[in-house]
Amino acid sequence: MQLDLNLLAALDALLEEGSVAGAADRLHVTAPAMSRSLGRIRRTTGDQILVRTGRTMTPTPYALAVREQVHELLGQVRGVLAPSRDLDLTTLERTFTLRWHDALVTVGGPALLTAVRAQAPGVRLRFIAESSIDTPQLRRGEVDLAANADRPTAPELRCTPVAQTRQVIVVRQGHPLTSAETVSTEQFAAAEHITVSRRGTLTNLLDEALARENLTRRVVASAPTERAALEFVRVSDLLVTAPEATTRAIATDLGLVLLPLPIELPPAWAYLSWHQRYDTDPAHIWLRDLARTALTDAMTEPDRTTM
Repeated sequence: MQLDLNLLAALDALLEEGSVAGAADRLHVTAPAMSRSLGRIRRTTGDQILVRTGRTMTPTPYALAVREQVHELLGQVRGVLAPSRDLDLTTLERTFTLRWHDALVTVGGPALLTAVRAQAPGVRLRFIAESSIDTPQLRRGEVDLAANADRPTAPELRCTPVAQTRQVIVVRQGHPLTSAETVSTEQFAAAEHITVSRRGTLTNLLDEALARENLTRRVVASAPTERAALEFVRVSDLLVTAPEATTRAIATDLGLVLLPLPIELPPAWAYLSWHQRYDTDPAHIWLRDLARTALTDAMTEPDRTTM
């Protein structure tokens, strides 16, 4: 049997109004059209629904029994076909999974969690580590929001830049480079380097920039996270080149020194990425806005005269 959802709306109106004319006015249709709908409802249910008693119409026992159920079902259908965009953060209960670069978790995660807890105490955040290989977690719905330096290329993935920062040199206090008035490109290339790569890559754009000046550097190690690389730097004469905004706070805590990079590199960008299925999801929009604010505030460039 093929069901017509219009009959559900007609039945709800008939049961609420108790008359064909009243139901017709309610749904903005003609009385003959509503009479035809009542006829179809009677044939479908095998019940008269409304019977004439004098000048009025009286609902049958069956109609009385299903009235609340019909009204509830109609509300559910309308909720599916025309969902409300109102978001009650005080009652929202949801767990979001965020795959962020470890440095972005460090600088922006606490502020994001504080904002979320203040507005929606029923929301939980799951920060998960980035993988050493590319994964389709965003496409599969396993990750709600990603944040890293990569702009996704898949057409179904959305992306927005949130902030940028310059690259700097990070060394320990007393490192030979700290005694130079200005670090030259040759001094920089001659030092021993450690790279940051979750894949263990020993080269990056910096090597290409040095090659254009006929220079090479010696990379002796790689570390999977910026924090790990900074620990190597803290106890050795290694240096690491890293984004200033995501490194400055940790470097300061570890007693490390930030120096200007003597070679021109593009700024490091941070991007927020998500699947298009969440484009119009009110809760996801709310979270994206908070995440954007947290990361933008955290990565605001400091006064360059202080370095």
